[in-house]
Amino acid sequence: MFRSLRIRNYRMFAAGGAVSNVGTWLQRTAQDWLVLDLTNGSAAALGTATALQFLPMLLFGMFGGVLADRYPKRPILVAAQSLMAMLALTIGVLTMTGSAQVWHVYVMAFLLGMISCVEVPTRQAFVVEMVGRRDLPNAIALNSSIFNLARVVGPALAGVLIYVLGGTGPIFLVNALTFGAVISSLVFMRASELNPAEPVPRAKGQLREGLRYVVRREELLLPVLLIGFVSMFSQSFSMSIALMAREVFKAGASSFGLASSMFAVGALGGALLAARRAKLTNKVLFAGAIGFGAFQILTGLAPFYPVYLLLLVPTGVALITVNTAANASVQLATSAAMRGRVMGIYMLVFTGGAPLGAPLVGWLSELGGPRLGVMLSGVLVLVGTGLAVVVTRLISRRVSGPTLAMA
Repeated sequence: MFRSLRIRNYRMFAAGGAVSNVGTWLQRTAQDWLVLDLTNGSAAALGTATALQFLPMLLFGMFGGVLADRYPKRPILVAAQSLMAMLALTIGVLTMTGSAQVWHVYVMAFLLGMISCVEVPTRQAFVVEMVGRRDLPNAIALNSSIFNLARVVGPALAGVLIYVLGGTGPIFLVNALTFGAVISSLVFMRASELNPAEPVPRAKGQLREGLRYVVRREELLLPVLLIGFVSMFSQSFSMSIALMAREVFKAGASSFGLASSMFAVGALGGALLAARRAKLTNKVLFAGAIGFGAFQILTGLAPFYPVYLLLLVPTGVALITVNTAANASVQLATSAAMRGRVMGIYMLVFTGGAPLGAPLVGWLSELGGPRLGVMLSGVLVLVGTGLAVVVTRLISRRVSGPTLAMA
């Protein structure tokens, strides 16, 4: 389960990421709560903030993948993490001084999204340079475990700190400090133990080349399309948790943090189960997608808060299962020279669906209540899973059947 940790560079990266991820989840929880405070509980405003954070990936995500292929990945990651720390510091100071307005949160969310356009595909493609192809699925699963362990600790801790400290401002400042851990891990890695991909020279048509590469390979196209449909509603699920906790069950900040942590407990369990698997197959991929849709519907039907909390655990297991299986499948089926661009496309559909899904969920929640928004999200995930298969087959036949068969 933990075999990738025997590699020193990955150990450092994982340790720094663990600290930084806790800070990230502190900030995500504080950001949602700050928007609700500034707008008197507006679901539409919360959906707008979520959408703005993921909109840049939809617009520019593939260009970030091109940069990841052209330049050394470690310096890009150090610069991106430093810029994110500065944004957290800025919004923290604004909030602490009582100057924060909702448009400040919108701007911060959009700028974070812009930086993520480059940072996310670069970070995803950097993992194989630390651990190699053999341990790549395990490292991806462990990254998910670390991310979701932080998801367990971060929201619950944020809820307590918001209550104890009397506001969200200190949370942003703490997150700014946590970036130092991941930046240090990148700076002090042993370059001689990395296996960097040869930078791809600048040339015309590299973005189109990446798109053709994905479209002509069914083993890439299917997980990319599937994760695109699923992530339209998975990326906004933390928003749904906030709405359900606050508007349906009338929970306070600390109870909202508990709900986010219960979901993360399931996600952590799903990630650890994935780390034990030698191979992540399409059966695992589809089981996760169908399970996530079904359990979303059940959470929307939960009659009491304790039942809702319990249902969040298998929902988290299902979501992380489909996410991990899709990521590993795509990276293993991609050549080193194309990995940055392919991961740029993957992350575009993974996070780029949120600008569509988040406002839709927010609108449905205001129209018919949070329960309706959550249940319809689950239905649409199930429909999207079927559409991914149909669209993949149609494109495969249209492009070239024999080529796909050989791939």
